[in-house]
Order: sequence, then structure tokens, then C-alpha cells
Amino acid sequence: MQSLAFPSNNSVYNVPISTSFTDQKPGTSGLRKSSKQFEVPNYLESFIEAIFQTLPGVEGGVLVLGGDGRYGNTRAIDVILRMGAAHGLSKVITTVDGILSTPAASHLIRKNNAIGGIILSASHNSGGPDGDFGVKVNGANGGPTPESLTDNIYKCSKSLQEYKILDHSPISLDSIGKYSISAMEVDVVDGIEDYISLMQKLFDFDRIKSFISQDFLIAFDALNAVTGPYAKRLLEELLHAPIGTVRNGVPLSDFGGCHPDPNLTYAKELANLLLNGNEYSFGAACDGDGDRNMILGRGCFVNPSDSLAVLTANANSAPAYAGSLAGVARSMPTSAAVDVVAQDLGISCFETPTGWKFFGNLLDSGQITLCGEESFGTGSNHVREKDGLWAVLFWLQILSDKQCSVAELMSLHWKRYGRHYYSRHDYESISSDVAYELYQRLELNLHKLIGKPFSNTVVSHADNFSYKDPVDSSVTEGQGLRILLNDGSRVILRLSGTGTQGATLRVYLERYVSPDGNLKQNPQNALSDLIREIDSLAEITKRTGMNKPTVIT
Repeated sequence: MQSLAFPSNNSVYNVPISTSFTDQKPGTSGLRKSSKQFEVPNYLESFIEAIFQTLPGVEGGVLVLGGDGRYGNTRAIDVILRMGAAHGLSKVITTVDGILSTPAASHLIRKNNAIGGIILSASHNSGGPDGDFGVKVNGANGGPTPESLTDNIYKCSKSLQEYKILDHSPISLDSIGKYSISAMEVDVVDGIEDYISLMQKLFDFDRIKSFISQDFLIAFDALNAVTGPYAKRLLEELLHAPIGTVRNGVPLSDFGGCHPDPNLTYAKELANLLLNGNEYSFGAACDGDGDRNMILGRGCFVNPSDSLAVLTANANSAPAYAGSLAGVARSMPTSAAVDVVAQDLGISCFETPTGWKFFGNLLDSGQITLCGEESFGTGSNHVREKDGLWAVLFWLQILSDKQCSVAELMSLHWKRYGRHYYSRHDYESISSDVAYELYQRLELNLHKLIGKPFSNTVVSHADNFSYKDPVDSSVTEGQGLRILLNDGSRVILRLSGTGTQGATLRVYLERYVSPDGNLKQNPQNALSDLIREIDSLAEITKRTGMNKPTVIT
């Protein structure tokens, strides 16, 4: 990526934008586009200008800045630093090599009372010149900004005629240091140590270290993304796991060709080690920016919905959470496994739209302690983002307390609470027109389904999910098509807003089996009738031409 060159005299320039951009509407996780799109002259600068004109407290404020190391990260940091100086920021806190995981960024924002942060990532999307890039804005609470702010950013971006930038040579990000760009301070800090210190306050590292030293071999795949340095420090240095425990541990601009999405498809080498081998007892992977996680045991894949339920049920194993759960929340498409646990514990359980920002008010108001999404995201009130390595440590803490394997823990959980057979089928890169026609056709017919037979039972309710925030009473509509069945089963359809090529149709399938039922079925077999019914009803194969999903989780 190329930057404009200016004379080096600390002058502020108002650079004209010949044509405003009309496609900079942030999705649920910021603005994600192809790397090539962000290389279009003024494209990045336009979006950053809209942020600085919209984000509260910019004049004299402190901003946190970093990213997952993907292609374009360093150039974007340089641009944002110079634009931040031009807009009157008093300080920007960035990191060595610009490497900063999303949960670590959230922590830095909160610790430093910053006005917010700019996180440079397209999360689990591929990187490199032919991959994707992204810009996400977090607020002063450390979490994703509300829709009201992102809507204002988008509105501003459509009418911009110029952006402000200050000329200055690039700041070195090679090591810790303090610099200035005109009147603005730039602190280049270690992006890892503050996060590590936070984890040490939450978990008993000595107990975990003792447990994994007892022939409990771990494999962690960082997918050449941001969590590599964090995981090496945590697992290999502090917990004394063998050197080499962390695989693909060096952040690369194109992730070394890896697709940094921690699921059975894109982390298949790790999955093969755990599901088809006997050497490793525990496996985990995180995504591009470090907020998602996948958990595996020997011969055992942990569905993310079950993971949230297990963490909730066993929270007393972790020092920071023992006896202190205020409540839990899950996104609507996430299975109801945690609902059953919450009812047993006598705590509240909230159902929110997809998007971590919807947990923010519940966390800030103290109504929940743990929260999670089926898309491999789990977190707590320690930050305001989902946190992949936190989840890995939480699992290791529980296993060290229970002195058991992942498979044994899951079996014990299902015997007590029953099993929510669950799967997500992703149909990726569908023509947008085809995807929206399929979706709209089903939505128009939802009301006709109530009382009709579906998969050996009857439809009890069907709608497009809406949510009223219990804190600020804001209403969010159009969050996914739900088909609820009399036996507690569910089928949900959503169109994803986080891809950059075409549309992704996500189909969520769930069937509950009580503790005295068959708890050892293959999930795809347990859900087979639901899969057939929704394919027929929504005409997925017929309309997309796809005989099977791109990804099955």
C-alpha cells in the first residue's frame, strides 16, 4: 500500500476527496473490504476522517491503535497517527510491530481511560494483497461502538470532501518507545504484557501448570495470526508447555496462506491431530485478531454453544468467577445449552442479536458476567470483547480443577443437563441477489408455517427476531428468521454481514435431547431430518446450486 508524500514540516494538510465513497457502511465488526479496495486513493483516509469527525472526545483525547498484522497494517497505522495528530488527539497508544489482539486492545482502552480504539483487522477473513482488510472502532468502554455511532460514521463518509492529515515521517514500531507528532504523543508499548497480567489475575496459573505437566500435551494453532506471541508467552513460557506447543505462531501479513478462522475446516491440521490421533490431550486455535476460539479434546470437538454452557456450569473452578456470576447472555442463533445451566444456577440468561456490541450494555450494567456466540466467541466482564485465549485458559483451569479430559467433562455435562445437538451450515460466496431472494421468500412465508408439521413435530412460532435492550430500551429488528418447534428444536437462517465476496447464508440447526436420551449421536445424524426439511422449505440447493455447505460447524 502506498502513502501520500508531504514535505516534512509538521504542517496540517486538507487533502481533497474528489468523489465521496458511498460503500463505507460498517458491518457488525467494522468496515471490511478487500485489501485492494483499501488501496484505492483516499479510501482508508476517508473512513478514518469520518471516524475522527464522529467519535466523541477526539480533541485532547487518548486513542488505542493496533491490529492483527495483516497486509496494510503498518501503512494504516502511519496514516491514522498522522490524521490523529491533525485532529488534535493528545496521545495515541500503539504497540510494537503494530501487533495488538482485539481483546488486548479492549483492555488497553479501559486501563488507559481512552476515548476508544481503532483496531485494524478483518478478523477471520484471509489476508494479503489478495485478501481482506478491516477497520473497527471501539468505544470508551472497550467494546464495539453502538449502531448509532457507526451509522453516523457512515453518514459522514458519504459527504466528505476532504480529510486532514499532518506530514511526518513514519514512527518506528520496532521497539518500545515514546515519540511525538507535532503536539500529539505516541507511546509504542508492549502489546502483550498488560494482557498477560490481566489473565494472571483471573486464573490460577500454578494449578494449570501443574496439571499440564502430568502427561497432558497441548497443541495450539495461532494460524500465523495475532495470538502467536501471546500464546507463546502464556503457554510455553509461563505455563511451561513444551516449546513447539504453539504452531504457526509468527504473525504474517498473509497468515502464511492460512485462513485464520478457527473451525474444523480451516484448522483441519489441528483437528486431525486431536480427532484422529492419540498424542495430544487438548487442542485450541484462535482467529486473525484473537477474539475467537475453538476447543478440542482427544477425539472430541467442543461446539461453541456447549463451550459457553460448560464455562458457566463450572465457573467456580476459576478464582475470578467463583460464586460471582451475575448472569449470562448468548446471541440468538447460539444454542440454548447455556439457558438450561442458567436456570439450574438461578441466574438470568439473556438472548441478544448477533454482534458482541449487544452484550456491552448488559456487561456495563452488571447484569451478566459471561457471554458468548455460536461463532466461536466467548468472553466475560474482564474486557468488552470476546477473548480467544481467555477461553483457552478457562478450559484449562476447569480441567485442572476437575482432573479430567475434555471428553469426560462433556459427558458429565450432558448427563446432568442434556445435550443440545447443534450445527451451523455456512453457504459462502452466494450471489447476493440469489441469497436475498431466498431469504425474502422464506420471510414472507413464515406466518404460514405456524401450526404446520415440520420434521416430525409442529411449528410453534416463526418470526424475524427483534430485540429490546433491557438497559436503554433500544430496539433492533430483522436479526434472523426463526422457526421454533414444539419439541424445543429450532432452525434459524441469517445472512452474514462480515464477508467481502457475495453473501453468506448461515443455517443454524438445534435439537435438544434430555439427560436420559441418546447423548452419543453424531450431530449431523441427530439433525438430519431438520437439515432435509429446511433445505426443502427454503429451496437452498435449488436456488444456490450448492449440494452441500461450504463449512459445517
